[in-house]
Amino acid sequence: MGGVARAHPIKHGVVVDWEALEGLWERLLVGGLRVCPEQWPVLVSDSPSAPPAGRDRIAELLFEALAVPACHMASTALLALCSTGAFSGLAVEAGAGVCHATPIYAGHAWHEATFRLDVAGSTLSRYLRDLLVAACPHLQLRALPRKAITQLKKRCCYVSLDFEGDLHNPDRHHPVSFCLGKGSSVRLSSERFRCPEPIFQPSLLGQAGPGLPALVFRALQKVPATLRKRLAGTVVLAGGSTLFPGFTERLAVELQAQCRRHGYGALRPCLVATPGRATAAWTGGSMVASLRSFQCRWITRAMYQECGSRLVHEVFD
Repeated sequence: MGGVARAHPIKHGVVVDWEALEGLWERLLVGGLRVCPEQWPVLVSDSPSAPPAGRDRIAELLFEALAVPACHMASTALLALCSTGAFSGLAVEAGAGVCHATPIYAGHAWHEATFRLDVAGSTLSRYLRDLLVAACPHLQLRALPRKAITQLKKRCCYVSLDFEGDLHNPDRHHPVSFCLGKGSSVRLSSERFRCPEPIFQPSLLGQAGPGLPALVFRALQKVPATLRKRLAGTVVLAGGSTLFPGFTERLAVELQAQCRRHGYGALRPCLVATPGRATAAWTGGSMVASLRSFQCRWITRAMYQECGSRLVHEVFD
């Protein structure tokens, strides 16, 4: 959106700067979309693992600072599921700041069975920069704009289906060159598949926790046995970091391996990877908000003024 200043008030799916968020939303609505906030209801998506108290602040920001007439708050996991027409399943999100595995049943998130991984797109971009600096110390890659690194990542990187085998066999590195402009270029070799690997092996970044496939399995394992097969039948991928070539195949293989390893061999998770999954939460939100049956689910400014922020938790939790 032209003229809208960039701000990053959210880290790993959690708001860390409310003042910056208010300024960003106001610029997006007024300067970007050119709408009057007082005239439009707003649907806000939030992270499945965001602190519940954050919804109080969101309501305060929307009703008191921006004076919107009504609002609704929904988990990105639920909206991602809705983008496929489902209201029950397992949402696997890998975006810019955080990854989540969230079971959803009948439109409600299973919070105690939700798992998160603080390795996602932004982390992978920084990791790619580090890999390239180590491989090409003669190039001034530290000064390369973040946007250029992101383009490199999106255009050149992929998920290996045999990481150790590919890593130790130079014949399987498939090098490519990427033009940086002004007559310079950078050559990527094993960096192409090493970049997204921390989503599957966080230990590559010094993190002790399990990778995303193990977290997805844990989420399935933690739901009641009577629902497990049904939720496993709709494992919806969402977020830009799921778009790496090979991501869906690798996740499917490792998730099935987790099921066999832990005695759930009869469980057959079915992954749903739509072409537009990078913006699945937005798509799901736009679909849900357009339904006639949804119109009674808004909290109005009058309701907020009468009941306060407690209403947010009663209606949306």
